[in-house]
Amino acid sequence: MPPIMAQISDPKIAFAYLRPACVLLTRAPTVTNVETLSDQLKEVNDATLQQLQEYVLFPLRFVLKVPGPKNDKLVQAVAEAMSHVLENTCVQSWENLCDLLSELCLCLCSPTDPGKAADTSEELKLAVLRCLDALLHAAYGDIVFKLFEPNMLPGLGAAVSLLLALGEKEKSRDVQAAALKCLQALTLQCDCTQEHVVPSLEERCAMGSTMASFLPGITVAVARIITGDLRQGHAVTVRAIKVWSRTVGLVMEDDQLQASEPWKTPSPDLGRIKQLIVHRTQDWVKSTAGKLSVLLKKIISCTSAHQHWRVRLEMVELEDHLLSRCSQSLGECVGPLLEALVGAVNDEEPRVRNRCEVVLRMVSQRNQSWSSSRSAQTFTDVLSENLHSLVTSLPRLMRTSDDQKKMFVLNVFLGYLKVLGPLVSVILNSAAHLERISKALMQVLELDVMDVRIVEERSYTATLETSSGSHDSYTAHIQKKHFLYFTDEKICSVLVEICQTLGYYGNIHLLTDHFLDLYQQSSAYRKQAAMVLNEIIRGAAGITVAKECQGLETQVLGHSATQEDLKVAVVSVVEEYTSVNNWHLITSSEETDRDRQDQQLFSPSRLLFIPNSNVGNTKANSVQLIPSSFGTASSSSPTSAIHQLNSNIWQLCIQLEGIACFAQALGWDFRPILMTSLYPVLEKAGEETLLVRQAALGSMWDISNSCGYPSLKELINENSDYLLNDISLNLQRLSQHPQAPRVLTVMLTHSDCSLLPLVGDMVQDVLMALDLSYDHTAALFCSVLHALMKALARWFPSNCGRTSKSARQKQTSPDNEILNIRQFLLDHRIQKELAEGIGIEEDSNEDLEVPPPLECEDVEDIGGPDVKSELPSHLSITKDVMERCIHLLSDPSLRLRLKVLDVLELCVCVLSEQENELLPMAHRCWPALLQRLTADDPLAVVRAFRVLCTLGETCGDFLRRRVSKEVLPKLCSSLVRQAPISAKAGPVYTHTLAYKVQLAVLQGLGSLCHRLDLGETDLDAVCEACLPYLSCRQPIRLQEASVSVFQDLIQVDPDAFWFTLNELHCPSSYIPPHPDLLPVQLSGMGRPRDEYSDNVLKLLREEFGSVAENSLAASQLMNQ
Repeated sequence: MPPIMAQISDPKIAFAYLRPACVLLTRAPTVTNVETLSDQLKEVNDATLQQLQEYVLFPLRFVLKVPGPKNDKLVQAVAEAMSHVLENTCVQSWENLCDLLSELCLCLCSPTDPGKAADTSEELKLAVLRCLDALLHAAYGDIVFKLFEPNMLPGLGAAVSLLLALGEKEKSRDVQAAALKCLQALTLQCDCTQEHVVPSLEERCAMGSTMASFLPGITVAVARIITGDLRQGHAVTVRAIKVWSRTVGLVMEDDQLQASEPWKTPSPDLGRIKQLIVHRTQDWVKSTAGKLSVLLKKIISCTSAHQHWRVRLEMVELEDHLLSRCSQSLGECVGPLLEALVGAVNDEEPRVRNRCEVVLRMVSQRNQSWSSSRSAQTFTDVLSENLHSLVTSLPRLMRTSDDQKKMFVLNVFLGYLKVLGPLVSVILNSAAHLERISKALMQVLELDVMDVRIVEERSYTATLETSSGSHDSYTAHIQKKHFLYFTDEKICSVLVEICQTLGYYGNIHLLTDHFLDLYQQSSAYRKQAAMVLNEIIRGAAGITVAKECQGLETQVLGHSATQEDLKVAVVSVVEEYTSVNNWHLITSSEETDRDRQDQQLFSPSRLLFIPNSNVGNTKANSVQLIPSSFGTASSSSPTSAIHQLNSNIWQLCIQLEGIACFAQALGWDFRPILMTSLYPVLEKAGEETLLVRQAALGSMWDISNSCGYPSLKELINENSDYLLNDISLNLQRLSQHPQAPRVLTVMLTHSDCSLLPLVGDMVQDVLMALDLSYDHTAALFCSVLHALMKALARWFPSNCGRTSKSARQKQTSPDNEILNIRQFLLDHRIQKELAEGIGIEEDSNEDLEVPPPLECEDVEDIGGPDVKSELPSHLSITKDVMERCIHLLSDPSLRLRLKVLDVLELCVCVLSEQENELLPMAHRCWPALLQRLTADDPLAVVRAFRVLCTLGETCGDFLRRRVSKEVLPKLCSSLVRQAPISAKAGPVYTHTLAYKVQLAVLQGLGSLCHRLDLGETDLDAVCEACLPYLSCRQPIRLQEASVSVFQDLIQVDPDAFWFTLNELHCPSSYIPPHPDLLPVQLSGMGRPRDEYSDNVLKLLREEFGSVAENSLAASQLMNQ
């Protein structure tokens, strides 16, 4: 790299060095000569270049003055060379400043239309704009202020128009930004890092008076740029906002307007220029402020929610600039400016948010200092009026605006509350403000309750399998609320924060009473009022609300709600939520068995409805009445019925969420309130409606966490005393409290075996109530019994393994056992001798030997009375429940029979550890179970067969004869009868009940045969019935189930079923290993592939391993 040469500092040497290039450029204006001069200029230091400024600028200006069209490259090179000179020197002559400004503007404008930009390259425009910017920065001393004299109005106007045209119409972002920067520098408002001339008040007045002539054009054109296409980029928008705010601030500055001298008549020498001069009178200021207000609102609406944070930050700077300089002259703009500034308090970008908070504090302090004068309006009054105006228009804006506008309006609302801070409680003391705010929230938070899926989603007790689920598992699938006027989750979050902020700064008693009045006043407001109440109490507790003061420096105390205040508010709201009228709401229009049972418990004339506490206002609430007989409801409009049911569902969900919020707000102090609130929550945790159940479970988890319980189990166990007491009392008055069994169901589901001693008497009460009125309470109590048995099965697990366990044993047995042919033949010989009567005597003598007594056997007990030991409590309860199930198995209700079969299956599993107790009970329930298996609805057959399989696993030989004679023939005939139908059916067949019966029977039949150790005749019947299902024409799951049957049958008699499968399809011929052995002939040998081949080969490969070994064993067996 060559060494850097020292710059020329001697003016004489520099002149001699530059003179040839200057002369040559004057004679021959070419790009090369300009570049040569430009390179030489860089070798002269700034001080020397200042002395030679006019000399070196002359040839460059001469090139620009040469008449005729010029090459763009040449003009660009000249502009770049001039930029270097102007950036390093000062322009000390007014004439040079004026001439250079005109010459550079001519390079940019069109020759035919000076008001428009020339059609030249972007590089040329950028070079000229850079040179123009350097010229305005190089203006020395006071000469720049001569630009704002009246006689310069035409020239200055031409420059402004040209720069505006470039900023608005140019396609290049760089050219747009450069033109706007030049316009900013032209008004001495540049914000770059260079030193600038600081005008005095008098000079600012002169500049403001001159720029007033161009204010309409600048503000309108720049407003179009700001609100233009987003594709222009954020840099252009930011620069345009700066130009707009600085220009308006210059012309409308309060200090200038107050200090302006009396109007002087313009000199006659100005001629027509006098028409361009603007006199800033009071009328002109008022009129201009009104017009600027229109533009400002348009700018704010387009930029307040801009995607780029720098644009939003610059808007905060605009608001700060105008409020600090022009708050009196721009009276009409103060409201929109404050509104936009307050809206930025909640900006997602911390830099915007922090800057906004600083600006708001400054605005507050300025307004407090001005409020001493009577005519000045205090800052708080302005914010209060703006808030009132905003909430008045909020419902309309939420109905008609897009999501972006809604988000901005709500952010402004929230911003006002945060800026007012503790003064919110003062403003809410105004009845007008409180009424407006509350009614606005009621309308904005209105839910869309027309979705039929809400009422369709059902969740029966099967969903409450265990209590091991976590909070996240219950809350992950909670239905989101669908609001009528918005869909964006961010909007909902802002509304929640608004309510919390009201609660944090407002008077908790006033707000609670007011919104409870709205809750009671009309069904139209009930859900919204509950949502607001929930968040107000959460906010009053300081949960999720920022503690720091965002706005005013006042003497008013901040957060005033004490823990005692919160307790009083929570107790009153919980009492209202859990009152009979607001808690026991109809959530389903289906006339199910359970619904009928529940309805029969009420008197015929009683109505279940969502009432109004104000009894006199029956007209306003007539739509909410729903009769307990659904026959009347069905005659009304289906849409209105769904609307009402969905409304009830959402109201319950919101109230359950509210109880969880109150627990979070009070923490451990909520424990005393559990005595009145936990029981109702458990009621709803047993609901069939999915949304209500999920909300109740989520509420239980929140209560548990807030009150210091590690899980739902501890929550229920530690409060079980008064819960069980309430259940016991309510079971005695079941007609008034039909939900009591559901509470017991939920307790059993989420507790552990430590609850059993407490619940034992309760179970006897339930069984007694069931015995006294089967017709009315069977469906109601059956769910309790199901939950009880499920809990007992979970608390006292038995070895009732079901088919999966046997399947695993089957799969491992072929791998662990290796066929020993010698031992096989020896065993075969022994069995043959026994069949012929040889060796029986020895065996019988061995059988007569008495085994020695066990060591543990007590000799003294021999001959004593046979005393039956007392059963454990869980087995005793299980026997009692099973007794009831036997009677209920023949109930006419299919739904009840299905539930009873589920309970019966669980009873069998629990009793399996005590065979002496299980077998008599199995004997007693067999006739009723047989009816369900052979003469019932297909759904009941499937469920009954599952019970049979469970009995087979636990009872074994006890059921062999019964199953063989009474069940197996019918099952096999059914399978044989359905096989051709399922083979020909299409894909829709898999949705039919017949298919489900086939699948259930095939899935359980193999393990049943294995467990019961059925004889050859029964196995052959099962084999004949299942063989058709090995066909590839059958549905896939039926094929898989049939394969599982044969896997179980092979475990019982491998030889017979190896032979059966090879008769159907033999994969290879079996050649005897010795000539003396006869060849093996099987029907399946040589048969081509058919519909059974795939599944047969699969069974042979998986169950019998190597084909060669098995073929050898088979041939030897055949030759015996």
